[in-house]
Amino acid sequence: MKSAKIDKLLRGAILVLTVAFVYVISSAIHERVVVAGDSAPEFSISTDSGRTVSLPNFGGKLLVLNFWASWCQPCAEETPSLNRFTQEYRDKGVVVLGISVDKDPKAYSAFLQRFQPAFLTARESKTHEDYGTFMYPETYIIDTSGKVLRKYVEPIDFMSPDNLSFINSSL
Repeated sequence: MKSAKIDKLLRGAILVLTVAFVYVISSAIHERVVVAGDSAPEFSISTDSGRTVSLPNFGGKLLVLNFWASWCQPCAEETPSLNRFTQEYRDKGVVVLGISVDKDPKAYSAFLQRFQPAFLTARESKTHEDYGTFMYPETYIIDTSGKVLRKYVEPIDFMSPDNLSFINSSL
């Protein structure tokens, strides 16, 4: 009889702890996920070229912040259009920053050598967490006041008419 009561109490306690655990994890994830309309979390990153890019100070330009990884096939597929976009818009008030979450510096270097990014690049492992990014590629379009105007949670063609129209209207 006592064993049945203890068993029932343990099951109840496990249920309560499980619900509390799920709630805490869910709250932590949802609290950190940045969406369009939010203020972008501040950061300061030294790029591979030695330039420091920070939010909110990135030269009064529109910022295209792209999180990627060398092992991410969709990231590799979108890089050529991001290169073309960078070349087209660098003199029109747009800064493109690609932040790699690669842990392996050799894989990162090989990706850079293969794709020759026209945009600023950095390998860094903290900023993506501040944005709630855990799947790649993910891109944020951030205005000069630090507001996220648009968020892409999948690879895109940066030269698509929809994206170019949006960028042009945001400049």
